[in-house]
Amino acid sequence: MPHTIRNEFDKHLTIEALFDAHERASKTKRNSYEVLKFEIDLETNIVNLYKKLKNGTYKMGKYRTFKIYEPKERVIRALPYVDRIVHQWYVYEFIKSYVVPRFINDSYACIEGRGTHKAVDRAQEYMRCMKNKYGTYYIVKCDIKGFFYNIDKDVLYNILKRFIKDEKLLALTYEFIYNDGEEVGLPIGNYTSQFFANIYMNELDHYVKEVLKIKYYVRFMDDFIMFVKTKEEAKKVFLDISKYVREVLHLELNNKSRYYPNKMGLDFCGFRIYGSYRLLRKRSIKKVKRKVKRWNVLYERGLLDLDKTVLEWNSWLAHSSHGKCYKLQMDIYNKIIFKEYLKKPYVETYGRIL
Repeated sequence: MPHTIRNEFDKHLTIEALFDAHERASKTKRNSYEVLKFEIDLETNIVNLYKKLKNGTYKMGKYRTFKIYEPKERVIRALPYVDRIVHQWYVYEFIKSYVVPRFINDSYACIEGRGTHKAVDRAQEYMRCMKNKYGTYYIVKCDIKGFFYNIDKDVLYNILKRFIKDEKLLALTYEFIYNDGEEVGLPIGNYTSQFFANIYMNELDHYVKEVLKIKYYVRFMDDFIMFVKTKEEAKKVFLDISKYVREVLHLELNNKSRYYPNKMGLDFCGFRIYGSYRLLRKRSIKKVKRKVKRWNVLYERGLLDLDKTVLEWNSWLAHSSHGKCYKLQMDIYNKIIFKEYLKKPYVETYGRIL
């Protein structure tokens, strides 16, 4: 694989590639007004977009801003649909192909075939390794204060310039990063933002692995953990990480970041993890119980969207099955007044080879 992207923009810019990007962008929004409107004259719209990208006149549209409140309050900024097609094309043709393969093996966000459950599996595997080697050990757990909102755009752009030497692609990258008018931060809601954020934190990954020489390290976006032998080593690693994050990435660790002995377990990616088992995080349990209460009220009033609820239940059941949660699953299931429409939890299988 080449170290940099050179003379690739025009090779990857084809009508067919933009049609494919449209298919990916519209996958979960097929019936939305924006998508339906775009598809009324699909071929013309794709050709016009192709021409703008080809001659360098493409500019992103205006953001629409709104808030979400789960898992916590966040400001989301959404672009017009045509821009989401461009983002899909850019990420698929360049970022996934040229940049993502350079990530370390233990980076788990926004990478096909990885994700939260694989991150939890690896963290638990490393906990077992440390337990077998040393008996007792220390966990260094960190995440970034206001991560997306505080990313330094100049730092990000300079990182990407190391990968991208194609002038047209670099100009488009600049448009993506600086277009929103904010001095710092990336818009939560952009498809490119999650990949840019991962590229940003990839700098930390390589610092941890190559400079600090930490063998047991796992990261999911801005949430990362390290396992070390002693308290003294944990303290030094914590201070070194804090300094690197502050001086190189221009970010700060949040006040929940700390180091502590392994007997306390690990709260990571939705689970409370120990060497031989894992449980759902208490916050996750409270959230699903609130959801069940709302479902029951809506069902009694005849207002429940049953198809959507079935999907939500199946998703939670699959997620919680990655922990030792059968009794919890049954307790939640038995509180649902319309449970005959839902999949029943399986007999406890956690930890067994089926």
